[in-house]
Amino acid sequence: MLDAINNSLQIRYKKWIDRRIPPARSMTLDQRRIFIFPTLQGLCFLLLLLVMLVAAINYQNNMVFALVFLLSSVFIVAILHTFANLSGLIITAVRATPAFVGDNAEFELLVSRHGKQDYYDISLYWPESEVGSVTLRESSEQKIMLHLAAVQRGLLKPERLKVETFYPLGLLRAWTWIALDLDVLIYPQPISCELVSTAASNHAEGEVIPVVGSDDFYEFKDYQLGDSLKHIFWKGYAKGQRLQTKQFASYREQRLWLDWDSFGGDAEQRLSAICYWVLKLERNNDEYGVRLPGVEVSPAHGGHHQAQVLTVLALFNSKEGAYSNPDSHSSDSAYADSGEGR
Repeated sequence: MLDAINNSLQIRYKKWIDRRIPPARSMTLDQRRIFIFPTLQGLCFLLLLLVMLVAAINYQNNMVFALVFLLSSVFIVAILHTFANLSGLIITAVRATPAFVGDNAEFELLVSRHGKQDYYDISLYWPESEVGSVTLRESSEQKIMLHLAAVQRGLLKPERLKVETFYPLGLLRAWTWIALDLDVLIYPQPISCELVSTAASNHAEGEVIPVVGSDDFYEFKDYQLGDSLKHIFWKGYAKGQRLQTKQFASYREQRLWLDWDSFGGDAEQRLSAICYWVLKLERNNDEYGVRLPGVEVSPAHGGHHQAQVLTVLALFNSKEGAYSNPDSHSSDSAYADSGEGR
């Protein structure tokens, strides 16, 4: 019963705040968007003033009356200063850097001021992120970086950003919840795997690479613990040579297709395997294409092509759609600095 009431209140609150503070790319904090309320210390301060007032009335002490009125004035002035420390502040979503599942997505925000007013000790954060602190005195703007854990493939849309301040006395808290029109792509987690034989070419052209399931001899290598016994070169060992194993390989075309059916496992495992090979082939400057159920990207290479393929992998079978042009997202690509696997 209590959970149902709580959920109903949360839904009503969300609808109310969505109407009052709708999403925007850039937002200026004003009277409509700022809330203010005493902190625990502020409530204790008000309780103390009440006790002092009762004592002053009881004992008819003018000095206590004067102290109560003085402290009350300080509290009222603190209300104005705490509110003014957020009023007029401009918060703009600059960019978001895509990430792989298991990493952190980075968001860049720009905090600027209107006019010459100074701002002190302002905190900005999402419920799951670290806290960014902003003070604007000598400069008119400041960039901050916030990070959110990428736990699921797809399009990550952060919750409302909390902006708050306790300046100057800590007796009051002024805050707001703003929804920045910003999202970021989360790519599958690259998982190292072998390229299965069906993905390799049967033509003796291109680059020779080890491929699981191939019968073409490639070279000998020194035996290592765990190598298959059936690949050991026993004839050479019988002649007194060192123990070696046979390596088999296949020719791979420079235009390689990464086909959905060539990888095993569930959907996320296949996407992670394809993602791994996309990063690996791009570093080798090979041309590669991707075939997924209902989606096909023709072979090519380069930064734009990799961003296109990673976008397809990120949005495959997601509610945002199976494919989205990377240019349509505000996010900057993170593929250039990405590793081969995780």
